[in-house]
Amino acid sequence: MRVFSSIDELRHTLDALRRQGRTVGLVPTMGYLHAGHMELVSRARAENDIVVVSIFVNPLQFSPAEDLSKYPRDLEHDAAMLRQAGVNFLFSPGVEDMYPRPMLTLVDVPDLGCELEGAVRPGHFAGVATVVCKLFNIVQPQTAYFGEKDYQQVVIIKRMVDDLAVPVRVISVPTVRDSDGLALSSRNVYLSEAERRAAVIVPQTLDEAERLVAGGLTDPVELEAKLTAFLGREPLAKPEVVAVRDASTLQKVTSIADRVVVALFVRVGSTRLLDNRVVSDNRVIGDKRVIGGQGLPGKGVTR
Repeated sequence: MRVFSSIDELRHTLDALRRQGRTVGLVPTMGYLHAGHMELVSRARAENDIVVVSIFVNPLQFSPAEDLSKYPRDLEHDAAMLRQAGVNFLFSPGVEDMYPRPMLTLVDVPDLGCELEGAVRPGHFAGVATVVCKLFNIVQPQTAYFGEKDYQQVVIIKRMVDDLAVPVRVISVPTVRDSDGLALSSRNVYLSEAERRAAVIVPQTLDEAERLVAGGLTDPVELEAKLTAFLGREPLAKPEVVAVRDASTLQKVTSIADRVVVALFVRVGSTRLLDNRVVSDNRVIGDKRVIGGQGLPGKGVTR
């Protein structure tokens, strides 16, 4: 595995490989890798000649009040994991490499990015879309891989790719979970032992959503209220977003009659946890196995 921090050097290397007809897959990450990231890598390895993994903690998606400086980092351990997984190139730029001068250009999908998590974290998804667009321009992959845990992020990236005619196929990969159902996340390291035990309320709330919809509940407002009350059973959990939205557009729905996503953004202690499940007409679409699930809907996303 070769490690790059220079944009020009990585581009030069990948250009030569593309001229040989080699296909390139990209897995963008912020590092502190876990089994969920490695599932993305495994999928990319299976579908491409060359796999590039980027590790970059992107300051554009953090507000001044957020935990940029405290975000967990272990580049040496990450590199060892990627090397063992057969990754070809690790792109690990510094902030000065990605943003050598203040950014005057931003990529934003405001109708999608100001909703749900974006309502709690203003500007977050503009930072995400900007860095992903820049990574796509640097690496120029045929395919890029994202986890379904960050459902809203994948919908936004897909829309950005479609709107800007970016020649990248976005692949969503099912959420990987711990044995008790909690979605794997780099932020889980922030949880104390008591908070980690309490965090299981998040996947349990999605189970409750499944049970209620399977029982015939079709009113999204009522479902949101019941799920908020269910989360209230855990005193350490503070729900910030409990929403039922159209699974493709993230718009509000008047009835659970087609594919909807149940999106949760819950603070446990000082740690924000995201999770989701897609349900439809008394049928669960998402998969709650340790590894499994349904691809996000729409053009450009495959299973």
